[in-house]
Amino acid sequence: MDRRSFIDTAGKATAAVCLTPLVLNSCTTPSKNNKPMFVHHVYFWLHEPENPEVRKAFQKGLEELVTIETIKTKHLGVPAKTDRDVIDSSYSYSLLLMFDNKADQDIYQTHPTHLKFIEENQQYWKKVVVYDSVDY
Repeated sequence: MDRRSFIDTAGKATAAVCLTPLVLNSCTTPSKNNKPMFVHHVYFWLHEPENPEVRKAFQKGLEELVTIETIKTKHLGVPAKTDRDVIDSSYSYSLLLMFDNKADQDIYQTHPTHLKFIEENQQYWKKVVVYDSVDY
């Protein structure tokens, strides 16, 4: 290897080593301000998951629910078409919400829109499972 090739290769390797932590950190940091987040993930199993009227009404309720102002990030979903032993795709809907902190999530829990969602939509579900998590 000539001197020019060696310097070029060494420079690229140094850049890769120096930039990798920055790239990885930007991919895993949940918040723009590098602050910890509070994650609230809810799974719903509906009584009539194949009923289009039930699905339409429930989806409308979910879309109203995610308008609460303390929610920073949201994802409304249904099971993905994946098949591995570790995947539970028996649920009907998934609601993933991110908050800046637990205090904002506490506001969400008692917010009139959240209470209205429960009151108007609990008739549709037979089971709800919630997973809350914070950064470690």
